Amino acid sequence: MEQELQRLQDEARQELNALTEIAQLEDFRIRFLGRKGSFGTIMRSLGSATPEDRPRLGQLANTVKAEIERLFEEKQSALSAGAAAAKADRDRVDLTLPGRQPTIGKLHPVTQIMNEVCAIFEGLGFSVAEGPDVEHDHYNFEALNIPAHHPARDMHDTFYVSESILLRTHTSPMQARIMEAQQPPLRVIAPGKVYRCDSDITHTPMFHQVEGFLVDKKVSFADLKGVLTVFTQKMFDKDLALRFRPSFFPFTEPSAEVDIACVFCGGKGCRVCKRTGWIEILGSGMIDPEVFKMVGYDPDIYSGFAFGVGIERMAMLKYGINDIRLYYENDLRFLSQF
Repeated sequence: MEQELQRLQDEARQELNALTEIAQLEDFRIRFLGRKGSFGTIMRSLGSATPEDRPRLGQLANTVKAEIERLFEEKQSALSAGAAAAKADRDRVDLTLPGRQPTIGKLHPVTQIMNEVCAIFEGLGFSVAEGPDVEHDHYNFEALNIPAHHPARDMHDTFYVSESILLRTHTSPMQARIMEAQQPPLRVIAPGKVYRCDSDITHTPMFHQVEGFLVDKKVSFADLKGVLTVFTQKMFDKDLALRFRPSFFPFTEPSAEVDIACVFCGGKGCRVCKRTGWIEILGSGMIDPEVFKMVGYDPDIYSGFAFGVGIERMAMLKYGINDIRLYYENDLRFLSQF
């Protein structure tokens, strides 16, 4: 047994000297020091030694095991230090290499247009107000002259959270919220996200809108036309063919949808403008007296107008994009153009 222990120690020393990778150490530990390894096999034969030799052989076995463990730890430290040095050398920064310009992010085109629209109206004296995306039925419909039985509710294809809570279908609820809390004169825009069950090349279930309204004494439809004409001129940096088309909105009377000549086909008719030569950019009208009554304004004293601008559609016209869904596909080839 003494010879076997000496042979095991010599064999362990030779194998450890030959190891070059940390991964090999675990295999060595199992073969020599594991419960079923070489040392364990020798120790199980200790029971066959004479009672007089057992103390001496046990002490020798402990000495051999301690020596193998010491050699193992030394080799482990040496290989770990070598691996750390190699990694440090690989990770070393070569200060002689030319610098690399970091990639700088850009604002999404929808965000850019939203900021530009807000900046134009702020320049016209409008203040900016923001409201909740999850809205109460009262502010989204009731306070805007759209009662429960009104057919206009079907036009909005609403996402309901509960019977009275919903994802707002427009930013118009800010009209009622602000008019309830403040007295005229008011000149406010309300940018934000809105939600409707609609999806095609010109509509998405979630989109962005800027609602605007002005309330004061002796406000006329001419004031509305003047503000929106200035807005379109500043937005597109040129005079555009503009038309006010009679329409219907429950919270404005009279109402008009504002169209501009299609920028994709020059007014000849295409898939985007549905062969009409015109593209709607916003809805507008004079605030209905019933809305004033609901917020405690006297419609015999005050009048006002309101409008809603679709930001995605505005960006399509501004940048010549023919499919609104491109905004949300996260294709860097598309987004990096802006």
